[in-house]
Amino acid sequence: MKMWRRLVLLAFLLACVTLATAKKFQEDDKPTWAKKDIRDYTDADLERLLEQWDEDEEPLPEDELPEHLRPQPKINFDPNNIGNPEDLLKMSKKGRTLMMFVQLKDEISPEEAEEFTKIWQGSLYNSHIQAERYMVDQRRAIFMFKDGAQAWDAKDFLVQQPELKECSIENKVYHGHHTPEGKKELKEAVAAKKSQEKNSKKKKKKRDEL
Repeated sequence: MKMWRRLVLLAFLLACVTLATAKKFQEDDKPTWAKKDIRDYTDADLERLLEQWDEDEEPLPEDELPEHLRPQPKINFDPNNIGNPEDLLKMSKKGRTLMMFVQLKDEISPEEAEEFTKIWQGSLYNSHIQAERYMVDQRRAIFMFKDGAQAWDAKDFLVQQPELKECSIENKVYHGHHTPEGKKELKEAVAAKKSQEKNSKKKKKKRDEL
């Protein structure tokens, strides 16, 4: 961004060389470097001029800043959610670009893989989940999310698709529910949820008895 602004400034200055005498300045009010011919400006002189130019500009809104300059999203820590690191990771990626790798089953042809991922992208879009799609292999694609928090919502949709083998976010693999690994993971997740609900009821009962 800064390099682009610098190039624009340089082009503007060069275009104004022939008009340099159109506006009069008090020479005593200028710093030494500003009294040079524009064509003799060094990189350091341009940097100073760029800084002066930036001083007069309104700061950009947060959503228009380059991603590396945006403030980290605020995370509201919930002690009751301490056992779910995925939710914390999801919140930390809000407003940040994030990639998801999507792998289709081996029996799917390359042409079918292209068509299925295209359909999935459209379904996500209809659910207000924005994702760019890039095929990187015959049965492998990248889904790029501008709002990284949406990647986990997209994952919940994709793992239900019969043609999906697996998808991965931040190096964590999620198997499709129609694969042997996915069926096992789904069974374990359901059991863990029931156990958690059972423990919550026990805790609530104890509190009510006190």
